[in-house]
Amino acid sequence: MSTDLSGIPGVDKILNHAATGPLITRFGRQLVVDETRNVLQQIRTGIFNGGRIPEVESIINTIAKNLSDLERISTVSVINATGVILHTNLGRAPLSANAISAIEKISSGYSSLEFDLPSGTRGKRTTQIEKLFQKLMPVEEALVVNNNAAAVLLILSSLASRKKVIIPRGELVEIGGGFRVPDIMKLSGAKLLEIGTTNQVHLEDYERAIKAGGEMILVVHPSNFRIIGYTGKPSLEEIVDLGHHYGIPVVEDLGSGAILDTSLFGLAHEPTVQESIRTGVDVVSFSGDKLLGGPQAGCVLGKSMFLQKIKKHPLARAVRADKTLIASLEATLIAYLKHHAVEEIPVWKMVNADLNGLKTRIEKWIEQLGCGEIVAGKSTLGGGSMPEEEMPTWLLTLSLNKPDHFLNILRAQDTAVAAFIKDGLVCFDPRTVFPEQDPILVSCISKSLSIYKKDKNHEISD
Repeated sequence: MSTDLSGIPGVDKILNHAATGPLITRFGRQLVVDETRNVLQQIRTGIFNGGRIPEVESIINTIAKNLSDLERISTVSVINATGVILHTNLGRAPLSANAISAIEKISSGYSSLEFDLPSGTRGKRTTQIEKLFQKLMPVEEALVVNNNAAAVLLILSSLASRKKVIIPRGELVEIGGGFRVPDIMKLSGAKLLEIGTTNQVHLEDYERAIKAGGEMILVVHPSNFRIIGYTGKPSLEEIVDLGHHYGIPVVEDLGSGAILDTSLFGLAHEPTVQESIRTGVDVVSFSGDKLLGGPQAGCVLGKSMFLQKIKKHPLARAVRADKTLIASLEATLIAYLKHHAVEEIPVWKMVNADLNGLKTRIEKWIEQLGCGEIVAGKSTLGGGSMPEEEMPTWLLTLSLNKPDHFLNILRAQDTAVAAFIKDGLVCFDPRTVFPEQDPILVSCISKSLSIYKKDKNHEISD
Protein backbone atom coordinates (compact mmCIF):
# COMPACT_ATOMS: atom_id res chain seq x y z
CA MET A 1 0.00 0.00 0.00
CA SER A 2 1.45 3.37 -1.04
CA THR A 3 1.87 6.02 1.66
CA ASP A 4 3.37 8.69 -0.59
CA LEU A 5 2.27 12.04 0.83
CA SER A 6 4.22 14.20 -1.60
CA GLY A 7 1.17 14.84 -3.77
CA ILE A 8 -0.76 16.53 -0.95
CA PRO A 9 -0.90 20.28 -1.68
CA GLY A 10 0.62 22.61 0.88
CA VAL A 11 -1.33 25.12 2.95
CA ASP A 12 0.03 28.02 0.86
CA LYS A 13 -1.18 26.46 -2.37
CA ILE A 14 -4.68 26.15 -0.95
CA LEU A 15 -4.66 29.70 0.43
CA ASN A 16 -3.39 31.21 -2.81
CA HIS A 17 -6.00 29.45 -4.95
CA ALA A 18 -8.59 31.78 -6.48
CA ALA A 19 -11.48 29.79 -4.97
CA THR A 20 -10.13 30.34 -1.45
CA GLY A 21 -10.21 34.14 -1.64
CA PRO A 22 -13.96 34.44 -0.97
CA LEU A 23 -13.60 32.08 1.99
CA ILE A 24 -10.90 34.30 3.54
CA THR A 25 -13.11 37.35 3.03
CA ARG A 26 -16.09 35.61 4.61
CA PHE A 27 -14.46 33.77 7.50
CA GLY A 28 -11.11 35.52 8.09
CA ARG A 29 -7.65 34.25 7.19
CA GLN A 30 -6.82 32.49 10.45
CA LEU A 31 -10.00 30.41 10.52
CA VAL A 32 -9.44 29.33 6.90
CA VAL A 33 -5.81 28.45 7.70
CA ASP A 34 -6.84 26.35 10.69
CA GLU A 35 -9.52 24.48 8.75
CA THR A 36 -7.15 23.91 5.82
CA ARG A 37 -4.66 22.26 8.15
CA ASN A 38 -7.42 20.10 9.63
CA VAL A 39 -8.60 18.91 6.22
CA LEU A 40 -5.07 18.20 5.00
CA GLN A 41 -4.39 16.17 8.12
CA GLN A 42 -7.54 14.15 7.46
CA ILE A 43 -6.28 13.48 3.93
CA ARG A 44 -2.94 12.25 5.31
CA THR A 45 -4.75 9.89 7.68
CA GLY A 46 -6.93 8.69 4.82
CA ILE A 47 -3.91 7.85 2.68
CA PHE A 48 -2.51 5.64 5.43
CA ASN A 49 -5.86 3.82 5.35
CA GLY A 50 -5.76 3.32 1.60
CA GLY A 51 -7.37 6.57 0.48
CA ARG A 52 -6.44 8.81 -2.44
CA ILE A 53 -5.40 12.46 -2.64
CA PRO A 54 -8.36 14.59 -3.80
CA GLU A 55 -8.08 17.35 -6.38
CA VAL A 56 -7.32 20.82 -5.03
CA GLU A 57 -10.81 22.03 -5.93
CA SER A 58 -12.33 19.13 -4.00
CA ILE A 59 -10.19 19.97 -0.96
CA ILE A 60 -11.32 23.59 -1.08
CA ASN A 61 -14.95 22.48 -1.36
CA THR A 62 -14.51 20.38 1.78
CA ILE A 63 -12.97 23.35 3.60
CA ALA A 64 -15.85 25.59 2.46
CA LYS A 65 -18.46 23.07 3.65
CA ASN A 66 -16.82 22.66 7.05
CA LEU A 67 -16.63 26.41 7.54
CA SER A 68 -20.25 26.85 6.45
CA ASP A 69 -21.28 24.18 8.98
CA LEU A 70 -19.66 26.29 11.71
CA GLU A 71 -21.90 29.20 10.72
CA ARG A 72 -25.05 27.15 10.74
CA ILE A 73 -27.26 27.66 13.80
CA SER A 74 -28.25 24.24 15.12
CA THR A 75 -31.45 25.38 16.84
CA VAL A 76 -33.81 26.23 13.99
CA SER A 77 -37.50 26.90 13.55
CA VAL A 78 -39.69 23.81 13.23
CA ILE A 79 -43.32 23.48 12.21
CA ASN A 80 -44.92 21.30 14.86
CA ALA A 81 -47.56 19.12 13.24
CA THR A 82 -47.41 16.43 15.95
CA GLY A 83 -50.46 17.61 17.90
CA VAL A 84 -48.38 17.73 21.09
CA ILE A 85 -48.88 21.28 22.34
CA LEU A 86 -46.11 21.37 24.94
CA HIS A 87 -43.57 19.35 22.98
CA THR A 88 -40.46 19.27 25.19
CA ASN A 89 -38.14 18.36 22.30
CA LEU A 90 -39.51 21.25 20.25
CA GLY A 91 -39.12 23.87 22.98
CA ARG A 92 -42.39 23.48 24.90
CA ALA A 93 -44.64 26.56 24.98
CA PRO A 94 -44.34 28.93 22.02
CA LEU A 95 -44.43 32.56 23.11
CA SER A 96 -47.16 35.10 22.47
CA ALA A 97 -46.63 38.00 20.07
CA ASN A 98 -46.46 40.39 23.02
CA ALA A 99 -43.85 38.26 24.77
CA ILE A 100 -41.73 38.14 21.60
CA SER A 101 -42.08 41.91 21.19
CA ALA A 102 -40.96 42.40 24.79
CA ILE A 103 -37.84 40.29 24.16
CA GLU A 104 -36.98 42.32 21.06
CA LYS A 105 -37.31 45.60 22.91
CA ILE A 106 -35.31 44.50 25.93
CA SER A 107 -32.55 42.90 23.81
CA SER A 108 -31.93 45.66 21.29
CA GLY A 109 -30.29 48.05 23.76
CA TYR A 110 -29.90 48.82 27.43
CA SER A 111 -32.76 48.38 29.87
CA SER A 112 -33.90 49.10 33.41
CA LEU A 113 -33.24 45.49 34.41
CA GLU A 114 -31.73 46.39 37.79
CA PHE A 115 -32.13 50.16 37.68
CA ASP A 116 -34.85 52.04 39.52
CA LEU A 117 -35.70 54.91 37.17
CA PRO A 118 -37.53 57.19 39.67
CA SER A 119 -34.66 57.18 42.19
CA GLY A 120 -31.77 56.60 39.78
CA THR A 121 -30.42 53.87 42.05
CA ARG A 122 -29.95 50.13 41.77
CA GLY A 123 -33.18 48.15 41.68
CA LYS A 124 -34.21 44.47 41.77
CA ARG A 125 -34.71 42.59 38.55
CA THR A 126 -37.89 40.68 39.44
CA THR A 127 -39.79 43.45 41.24
CA GLN A 128 -42.35 43.87 38.47
CA ILE A 129 -42.94 40.14 38.11
CA GLU A 130 -43.56 39.94 41.85
CA LYS A 131 -46.16 42.71 41.57
CA LEU A 132 -47.88 40.93 38.70
CA PHE A 133 -48.12 37.67 40.63
CA GLN A 134 -49.47 39.57 43.63
CA LYS A 135 -52.18 41.04 41.41
CA LEU A 136 -53.05 37.61 40.03
CA MET A 137 -53.33 35.76 43.33
CA PRO A 138 -53.09 36.26 47.11
CA VAL A 139 -49.33 35.67 47.40
CA GLU A 140 -46.96 37.61 49.64
CA GLU A 141 -43.75 37.40 47.61
CA ALA A 142 -42.40 35.88 44.42
CA LEU A 143 -39.09 35.10 42.74
CA VAL A 144 -38.25 33.86 39.26
CA VAL A 145 -35.21 31.74 38.34
CA ASN A 146 -34.16 30.06 35.11
CA ASN A 147 -36.15 26.80 35.38
CA ASN A 148 -38.24 24.81 37.83
CA ALA A 149 -35.55 22.25 38.67
CA ALA A 150 -33.36 25.19 39.73
CA ALA A 151 -36.28 26.57 41.72
CA VAL A 152 -36.69 23.32 43.69
CA LEU A 153 -32.94 23.09 44.25
CA LEU A 154 -32.85 26.69 45.51
CA ILE A 155 -35.82 26.18 47.83
CA LEU A 156 -34.35 23.06 49.41
CA SER A 157 -30.85 24.53 49.64
CA SER A 158 -32.06 27.66 51.40
CA LEU A 159 -34.73 26.14 53.65
CA ALA A 160 -33.78 22.50 54.23
CA SER A 161 -30.03 21.98 54.00
CA ARG A 162 -29.01 19.29 56.54
CA LYS A 163 -32.68 18.93 57.49
CA LYS A 164 -35.00 15.95 57.09
CA VAL A 165 -37.51 16.51 54.29
CA ILE A 166 -40.64 14.34 54.27
CA ILE A 167 -41.84 13.08 50.89
CA PRO A 168 -43.99 10.08 49.88
CA ARG A 169 -42.32 7.33 47.86
CA GLY A 170 -44.87 7.82 45.09
CA GLU A 171 -43.68 11.42 44.61
CA LEU A 172 -39.98 10.67 44.15
CA VAL A 173 -40.41 11.33 40.47
CA GLU A 174 -38.02 11.58 37.54
CA ILE A 175 -38.45 14.50 35.17
CA GLY A 176 -37.10 14.85 31.62
CA GLY A 177 -33.49 13.97 30.92
CA GLY A 178 -33.17 11.57 33.85
CA PHE A 179 -33.23 14.35 36.46
CA ARG A 180 -34.68 12.91 39.66
CA VAL A 181 -36.16 14.54 42.74
CA PRO A 182 -33.94 12.46 45.08
CA ASP A 183 -30.88 13.74 43.20
CA ILE A 184 -32.01 17.35 43.62
CA MET A 185 -32.59 16.75 47.33
CA LYS A 186 -29.16 15.19 47.77
CA LEU A 187 -27.49 18.08 45.94
CA SER A 188 -29.27 20.61 48.15
CA GLY A 189 -28.01 18.95 51.32
CA ALA A 190 -31.50 17.93 52.40
CA LYS A 191 -31.98 14.52 54.00
CA LEU A 192 -34.64 12.38 52.39
CA LEU A 193 -37.30 10.97 54.72
CA GLU A 194 -39.52 8.65 52.68
CA ILE A 195 -43.01 7.76 53.82
CA GLY A 196 -45.85 5.54 52.64
CA THR A 197 -45.74 3.18 49.68
CA THR A 198 -45.71 3.80 45.95
CA ASN A 199 -49.50 3.84 45.75
CA GLN A 200 -50.67 4.71 49.27
CA VAL A 201 -49.73 7.35 51.82
CA HIS A 202 -51.76 8.36 54.86
CA LEU A 203 -51.82 11.45 57.01
CA GLU A 204 -50.56 9.31 59.86
CA ASP A 205 -47.44 8.59 57.81
CA TYR A 206 -46.70 12.31 57.67
CA GLU A 207 -47.32 12.73 61.39
CA ARG A 208 -45.04 9.86 62.33
CA ALA A 209 -42.31 11.30 60.10
CA ILE A 210 -42.65 14.71 61.77
CA LYS A 211 -42.32 13.11 65.18
CA ALA A 212 -39.26 11.23 63.88
CA GLY A 213 -37.53 14.54 63.14
CA GLY A 214 -39.01 15.69 59.82
CA GLU A 215 -38.51 19.44 59.42
CA MET A 216 -40.18 20.11 56.05
CA ILE A 217 -42.87 18.48 53.94
CA LEU A 218 -42.29 18.40 50.18
CA VAL A 219 -45.32 17.75 47.97
CA VAL A 220 -44.54 16.92 44.33
CA HIS A 221 -47.48 17.07 41.94
CA PRO A 222 -47.27 14.10 39.52
CA SER A 223 -47.71 16.23 36.42
CA ASN A 224 -45.93 13.82 34.05
CA PHE A 225 -47.45 10.48 35.12
CA ARG A 226 -50.48 8.89 36.78
CA ILE A 227 -50.78 6.00 39.22
CA ILE A 228 -54.21 4.43 38.92
CA GLY A 229 -56.04 1.66 40.73
CA TYR A 230 -55.65 1.16 44.46
CA THR A 231 -54.20 4.55 45.33
CA GLY A 232 -54.72 7.13 48.02
CA LYS A 233 -53.17 10.18 49.66
CA PRO A 234 -54.31 13.04 51.90
CA SER A 235 -55.53 16.27 50.36
CA LEU A 236 -53.15 19.19 50.12
CA GLU A 237 -55.27 21.04 52.66
CA GLU A 238 -54.85 18.20 55.17
CA ILE A 239 -51.08 18.11 54.65
CA VAL A 240 -50.79 21.89 55.06
CA ASP A 241 -52.88 21.86 58.25
CA LEU A 242 -50.74 19.09 59.70
CA GLY A 243 -47.49 20.84 58.84
CA HIS A 244 -48.64 24.10 60.35
CA HIS A 245 -49.92 22.33 63.45
CA TYR A 246 -46.38 21.10 64.08
CA GLY A 247 -44.76 24.34 62.92
CA ILE A 248 -42.93 22.99 59.85
CA PRO A 249 -43.15 24.44 56.31
CA VAL A 250 -44.96 22.76 53.46
CA VAL A 251 -43.42 23.21 50.01
CA GLU A 252 -45.13 22.15 46.79
CA ASP A 253 -43.50 21.50 43.43
CA LEU A 254 -46.58 22.06 41.30
CA GLY A 255 -44.75 21.58 38.02
CA SER A 256 -47.17 22.52 35.27
CA GLY A 257 -48.08 25.99 36.56
CA ALA A 258 -51.71 26.20 35.49
CA ILE A 259 -53.41 29.51 36.21
CA LEU A 260 -56.53 28.85 34.11
CA ASP A 261 -59.01 26.13 35.04
CA THR A 262 -58.38 23.35 32.52
CA SER A 263 -61.83 21.87 33.10
CA LEU A 264 -63.30 24.88 31.26
CA PHE A 265 -61.73 23.46 28.08
CA GLY A 266 -63.10 19.95 28.41
CA LEU A 267 -60.01 18.61 30.18
CA ALA A 268 -59.63 17.11 33.64
CA HIS A 269 -59.06 19.68 36.34
CA GLU A 270 -55.37 20.45 36.86
CA PRO A 271 -54.53 22.00 40.27
CA THR A 272 -53.87 25.70 39.79
CA VAL A 273 -51.26 27.88 41.43
CA GLN A 274 -54.00 29.99 43.02
CA GLU A 275 -55.53 26.91 44.65
CA SER A 276 -52.19 25.94 46.16
CA ILE A 277 -51.65 29.42 47.56
CA ARG A 278 -55.14 29.46 49.07
CA THR A 279 -54.56 26.17 50.89
CA GLY A 280 -51.80 27.91 52.84
CA VAL A 281 -48.82 26.20 51.20
CA ASP A 282 -45.74 28.06 52.40
CA VAL A 283 -43.82 27.90 49.11
CA VAL A 284 -44.91 26.69 45.68
CA SER A 285 -42.82 26.38 42.52
CA PHE A 286 -43.74 25.70 38.90
CA SER A 287 -42.49 25.99 35.33
CA GLY A 288 -43.03 29.01 33.13
CA ASP A 289 -43.04 27.14 29.81
CA LYS A 290 -45.74 24.58 30.49
CA LEU A 291 -49.40 25.47 31.11
CA LEU A 292 -48.48 29.04 31.98
CA GLY A 293 -47.53 29.39 28.32
CA GLY A 294 -44.49 31.60 28.85
CA PRO A 295 -40.70 31.28 28.66
CA GLN A 296 -38.61 28.63 30.38
CA ALA A 297 -38.59 29.75 34.00
CA GLY A 298 -38.89 28.55 37.56
CA CYS A 299 -41.49 30.56 39.46
CA VAL A 300 -41.26 30.55 43.26
CA LEU A 301 -44.22 31.98 45.19
CA GLY A 302 -45.03 31.99 48.86
CA LYS A 303 -44.85 33.57 52.25
CA SER A 304 -42.41 36.36 52.98
CA MET A 305 -40.68 34.62 55.89
CA PHE A 306 -39.54 31.87 53.52
CA LEU A 307 -39.11 33.88 50.30
CA GLN A 308 -36.75 36.27 52.07
CA LYS A 309 -34.46 33.36 52.96
CA ILE A 310 -34.68 31.97 49.43
CA LYS A 311 -33.86 35.32 47.82
CA LYS A 312 -30.80 35.82 50.04
CA HIS A 313 -29.29 32.39 49.39
CA PRO A 314 -26.08 32.52 47.26
CA LEU A 315 -27.55 30.02 44.80
CA ALA A 316 -30.29 32.52 43.91
CA ARG A 317 -27.78 34.57 41.93
CA ALA A 318 -26.38 31.53 40.16
CA VAL A 319 -29.81 30.54 38.82
CA ARG A 320 -31.29 34.02 38.39
CA ALA A 321 -33.46 34.94 35.43
CA ASP A 322 -32.00 36.91 32.54
CA LYS A 323 -33.55 40.01 30.96
CA THR A 324 -35.25 38.18 28.08
CA LEU A 325 -36.90 35.71 30.44
CA ILE A 326 -38.13 38.52 32.66
CA ALA A 327 -39.47 40.62 29.79
CA SER A 328 -41.35 37.74 28.16
CA LEU A 329 -42.73 36.45 31.47
CA GLU A 330 -44.00 39.92 32.36
CA ALA A 331 -45.83 40.11 29.02
CA THR A 332 -47.29 36.64 29.60
CA LEU A 333 -48.57 37.50 33.08
CA ILE A 334 -50.08 40.76 31.84
CA ALA A 335 -52.18 38.73 29.38
CA TYR A 336 -53.62 36.80 32.32
CA LEU A 337 -54.29 39.99 34.27
CA LYS A 338 -56.19 41.44 31.32
CA HIS A 339 -58.09 38.14 30.85
CA HIS A 340 -56.61 37.89 27.34
CA ALA A 341 -54.74 34.61 27.87
CA VAL A 342 -57.04 32.47 25.70
CA GLU A 343 -56.82 34.97 22.85
CA GLU A 344 -53.11 35.81 23.10
CA ILE A 345 -51.13 32.88 24.53
CA PRO A 346 -50.48 30.17 21.90
CA VAL A 347 -50.86 27.25 24.32
CA TRP A 348 -54.39 28.28 25.21
CA LYS A 349 -55.27 29.26 21.66
CA MET A 350 -54.34 25.71 20.63
CA VAL A 351 -56.25 24.11 23.50
CA ASN A 352 -59.29 26.22 22.62
CA ALA A 353 -59.04 25.66 18.85
CA ASP A 354 -62.34 25.13 17.02
CA LEU A 355 -62.71 21.61 15.61
CA ASN A 356 -64.54 22.76 12.51
CA GLY A 357 -61.83 25.33 11.90
CA LEU A 358 -59.16 22.63 12.10
CA LYS A 359 -61.03 20.49 9.59
CA THR A 360 -61.46 23.42 7.19
CA ARG A 361 -57.71 24.07 7.24
CA ILE A 362 -56.96 20.45 6.34
CA GLU A 363 -59.46 20.59 3.48
CA LYS A 364 -57.51 23.52 2.05
CA TRP A 365 -54.22 21.62 2.49
CA ILE A 366 -55.62 18.65 0.56
CA GLU A 367 -56.96 20.91 -2.20
CA GLN A 368 -53.51 22.47 -2.64
CA LEU A 369 -51.58 19.18 -2.37
CA GLY A 370 -53.91 17.12 -4.53
CA CYS A 371 -53.68 14.17 -2.15
CA GLY A 372 -54.35 13.12 1.42
CA GLU A 373 -57.32 12.21 3.57
CA ILE A 374 -58.93 13.58 6.74
CA VAL A 375 -59.29 11.28 9.73
CA ALA A 376 -60.24 11.85 13.35
CA GLY A 377 -57.40 11.96 15.85
CA LYS A 378 -56.29 13.08 19.29
CA SER A 379 -54.08 15.99 20.36
CA THR A 380 -52.24 16.02 23.69
CA LEU A 381 -50.85 18.66 26.01
CA GLY A 382 -47.45 17.01 26.49
CA GLY A 383 -44.49 18.65 28.23
CA GLY A 384 -45.04 16.68 31.43
CA SER A 385 -48.51 18.15 31.90
CA MET A 386 -51.76 16.22 32.38
CA PRO A 387 -50.76 12.77 31.08
CA GLU A 388 -53.50 10.76 29.37
CA GLU A 389 -55.55 13.92 28.71
CA GLU A 390 -56.47 14.15 25.05
CA MET A 391 -58.42 16.54 22.84
CA PRO A 392 -60.33 15.50 19.71
CA THR A 393 -58.80 16.79 16.48
CA TRP A 394 -58.67 16.18 12.75
CA LEU A 395 -55.59 14.89 10.97
CA LEU A 396 -54.26 15.13 7.45
CA THR A 397 -52.99 11.66 6.54
CA LEU A 398 -50.80 10.43 3.70
CA SER A 399 -50.54 6.74 2.82
CA LEU A 400 -46.91 5.99 1.93
CA ASN A 401 -45.11 2.68 1.80
CA LYS A 402 -42.06 4.10 3.60
CA PRO A 403 -43.46 6.65 6.07
CA ASP A 404 -40.26 6.85 8.13
CA HIS A 405 -38.28 7.86 5.05
CA PHE A 406 -40.83 10.56 4.26
CA LEU A 407 -40.55 11.99 7.79
CA ASN A 408 -36.78 12.18 7.27
CA ILE A 409 -37.35 14.20 4.11
CA LEU A 410 -39.77 16.53 5.92
CA ARG A 411 -37.26 17.23 8.67
CA ALA A 412 -34.59 18.05 6.08
CA GLN A 413 -36.58 20.87 4.45
CA ASP A 414 -35.43 24.49 4.77
CA THR A 415 -38.21 24.81 7.32
CA ALA A 416 -38.21 21.51 9.17
CA VAL A 417 -41.56 19.81 9.72
CA ALA A 418 -42.24 17.43 12.62
CA ALA A 419 -45.11 15.04 11.89
CA PHE A 420 -45.88 11.54 13.17
CA ILE A 421 -46.93 8.05 12.09
CA LYS A 422 -50.11 6.37 13.27
CA ASP A 423 -51.51 3.10 11.94
CA GLY A 424 -48.90 3.24 9.19
CA LEU A 425 -50.04 6.67 7.96
CA VAL A 426 -48.07 9.92 7.97
CA CYS A 427 -50.16 12.33 10.05
CA PHE A 428 -50.29 16.11 10.45
CA ASP A 429 -52.29 17.72 13.27
CA PRO A 430 -53.28 21.34 12.48
CA ARG A 431 -53.89 22.15 16.16
CA THR A 432 -50.18 22.77 16.76
CA VAL A 433 -49.52 24.42 13.40
CA PHE A 434 -49.92 28.20 13.49
CA PRO A 435 -52.46 29.25 10.82
CA GLU A 436 -49.90 31.63 9.31
CA GLN A 437 -47.62 28.60 8.79
CA ASP A 438 -50.14 26.81 6.56
CA PRO A 439 -48.63 27.97 3.22
CA ILE A 440 -45.13 27.00 4.36
CA LEU A 441 -46.33 23.61 5.60
CA VAL A 442 -48.11 22.83 2.34
CA SER A 443 -45.02 23.87 0.38
CA CYS A 444 -42.76 21.66 2.55
CA ILE A 445 -45.09 18.65 2.15
CA SER A 446 -45.29 19.23 -1.61
CA LYS A 447 -41.49 19.46 -1.99
CA SER A 448 -41.03 16.39 0.20
CA LEU A 449 -43.50 14.43 -1.90
CA SER A 450 -41.60 15.38 -5.06
CA ILE A 451 -38.37 14.10 -3.56
CA TYR A 452 -40.10 10.98 -2.34
CA LYS A 453 -41.64 10.26 -5.76
CA LYS A 454 -38.22 10.25 -7.45
CA ASP A 455 -37.68 6.81 -5.99
CA LYS A 456 -39.78 4.55 -8.22
CA ASN A 457 -40.20 2.10 -5.36
CA HIS A 458 -42.22 4.60 -3.37
CA GLU A 459 -45.96 4.77 -3.85
CA ILE A 460 -48.46 7.40 -2.81
CA SER A 461 -52.18 6.86 -2.45
CA ASP A 462 -54.46 9.69 -3.49
